[in-house]
Amino acid sequence: MIAGEGTPSEVVAKRGIKVVNDDGALMAAIEKVCAEQAETADKVRNGHVPAAGALIGAVMKETKGQADAARVRELLLGHLGQASN
Repeated sequence: MIAGEGTPSEVVAKRGIKVVNDDGALMAAIEKVCAEQAETADKVRNGHVPAAGALIGAVMKETKGQADAARVRELLLGHLGQASN
């Protein structure tokens, strides 16, 4: 942080670097991505968990890289009926 930029909270807000950790917002992004990439979502539902990486990447893109990827994975796998590992 450069001196004079403000408090840490102000810098985060100005730079748009806040981490999205609101489960409601993350689930909205997950549901959108699963609808757009239904074939990949079906692969994950059917047990091909490595395919979740593509969906996680799409959620990260949807949230402009501001989501907690580990939380996205956990929510995504739960949404698709797979236990998170």
